[in-house]
Amino acid sequence: MIIAPEDFRDEEFQIPYDFLKLRNIDIDIASTRKGLCKGKLGMSITASKDLSGIRVNDYDAIIFIGGPGTPIVRSDMNSVRIAKEAFDQKKIIAAICWSPTILAKAGILKNRKATVWNGMDNEYKMLTSAYLEKQGAFYTGESATKDGNIITADGPGSAKQFGEMIYKALSD
Repeated sequence: MIIAPEDFRDEEFQIPYDFLKLRNIDIDIASTRKGLCKGKLGMSITASKDLSGIRVNDYDAIIFIGGPGTPIVRSDMNSVRIAKEAFDQKKIIAAICWSPTILAKAGILKNRKATVWNGMDNEYKMLTSAYLEKQGAFYTGESATKDGNIITADGPGSAKQFGEMIYKALSD
């Protein structure tokens, strides 16, 4: 699971994390740097890895957590590398809230259905849904969307469904 070092969305991390851990899924937590990361709502979690140390072939799934800190992760080119490698290796790739824009930046949503938190992205000066479409995605507007090995969700209210979809994909 990849989180921003600050302002990741607490529920988008905690709900899928707990759901997957209860089902005995091993999870590493990574960020743009190792160490303590702070959620938007006050959660503290330690990232044991930084993005530069992520070897995609060591994992069955890569999960990007959203929140206002998403641009920090998106600006680290390792996030794009990780998304592209996971796509090339046919791994499960999941992103919630604002983080599907990382997948779009990596070019892996082209001709794929996806959803995203639909709000203004100040870096791109457009709605996040428009950015996905600009990068070739078919924006669904759904709470959660699965297209092949890619799972996207729109925000905290979809965190449980997001976790369930990841688990089902891991189980298939």
